[in-house]
Amino acid sequence: MTNQKNFILISPHFPDNFAPFAQRLKEQGFRTLGIADAPYEQLSQSLKENLVEYYRVDQMEDYQQVYRAVAYFAYKYGKIDRIESHNEHWLSLDARLRTDFNIPGYQIEDLPKIQTKSGMKEIFRSLGLTVAKGRVFTDQADALALAKELNYPVIIKPNRGVGASDTYKIHSEEELKTFFTYYQPDVTYIMEEFILGDIVTFDGIADQDGKVVFYSTLNYSEAVLDTLEKNDDMFYYIPREIPEDIYQMGMNIVKAFEVKERFFHLEFFRTKKEGRLIPLEVNMRPPGGLTIDMFNYANDIDVFQEYANVVAHNQFVADVTRPYHCAYVSRKYGQHRYQYTNAELKEKIGMGLISIQTIPGIFAQIMGDEGYLIRTPSKTQLFEFIQLIHQRA
Repeated sequence: MTNQKNFILISPHFPDNFAPFAQRLKEQGFRTLGIADAPYEQLSQSLKENLVEYYRVDQMEDYQQVYRAVAYFAYKYGKIDRIESHNEHWLSLDARLRTDFNIPGYQIEDLPKIQTKSGMKEIFRSLGLTVAKGRVFTDQADALALAKELNYPVIIKPNRGVGASDTYKIHSEEELKTFFTYYQPDVTYIMEEFILGDIVTFDGIADQDGKVVFYSTLNYSEAVLDTLEKNDDMFYYIPREIPEDIYQMGMNIVKAFEVKERFFHLEFFRTKKEGRLIPLEVNMRPPGGLTIDMFNYANDIDVFQEYANVVAHNQFVADVTRPYHCAYVSRKYGQHRYQYTNAELKEKIGMGLISIQTIPGIFAQIMGDEGYLIRTPSKTQLFEFIQLIHQRA
C-alpha cells in the first residue's frame, strides 16, 4: 500500500461536463475512485482513462450499497481522504459517508444549515442581514394565517430543496387552498414574501483554510421560476466586473458557513426599487448547467485544475484577470422560430461563439433545447450576440 491519497468521486459521470475533475485529480497524484449506478460501458472515455477503479451499485439511493462500495475501496486501498459529488442531489449522501468513514468535509450535523432555507436564514440573520420575511408552516390554517401577515403574492417552496423545483408563486387565498390539493404532504414547505428583484450570485472556490481563492458572479435575464412559467428563452452571463456589495456580503457568508476546500454558489435578490441586496440561499457546490465551463472561458483558466491544486497543495495558482464577459443563451424550438441558423450564427458571431450544446430533455424546460456559449470583452457586443441568437423569424 502506498502513500497515494484516495479520492472517491460520487456519480462522476453526471453531469457530463464534470468529467475533468477525475482527470485533474489523477494528474495531481490522487487515486481516483468512482461510485455510481451507471454501467461501466456507459462512462465516457475520459472517465474510463482517469478513474483507477469504478464500483457500480444498483441503486444510489440505497445507502447500504454505497456504504459497501466505500468500505471495499477502504479495504483495498486504505484510508479514504476525500469524497465528493459536487452535486446538490448527493450532498447529504456525501456528508453521511464522510461522517461514517471519518473523512474531512461537511458532516451530517452540518446539513441543516447548508440545506434548509430556515437554517440558512438563521445564519444570515446572525450576520445582521435582512432576509425575506417568512417561515416554515405546519398546515393549511397556519399557511392561510401566514399569507395574511405577508400579503399576496407569496412564494412557497420546500424548506429543503434547490432551484425552482416544487416552487410556487401564490397570488390569492383561493390559489393557496388549491396548493393543498396537489402539494406533497411528506415535504416541509416554507412560505416567504414575494420580492420584486433580480437574482445575482457570488460563486467561487474556498481553499482548505476557508480563504476564497476564486470568485465570480452571475446575472440572469429573469428568475428561473419566470422562465418555467413562460416557457421562454433565457440567458445568464458572467460580467467582467463584480459589484462591491456582492463581494463583501458574499465573503462574509462564506466565512459564516465555514466553507472549506469546495465550490460555493450563493444567491441573492437585487431589489428593483432600491437596488438592495438580500441573501436568498446558499449552495455548497458549483453552479449548475455549463457555468463551471463559463468560469474557464471568462477567465482563460482551468478551474478543474485549480480545484485539484487546492485539494492537493492548498494553492490556487491561476492569474484571474477577467478578460471576457461570458454568457449562456438558450433556444426553445418548440416555442419559437428563429431568424438565424446555427451556421449563420457561427458566421456572424465568429470567434465569440464558443460552442453550441444540445441539452438533455430533463434540463430543456429551463436550459432550452440548445445552449450557446459566447464570450467577448465588450458588454455591448455580448448583448448584440444574445439578440442575434434570440431574434425571431
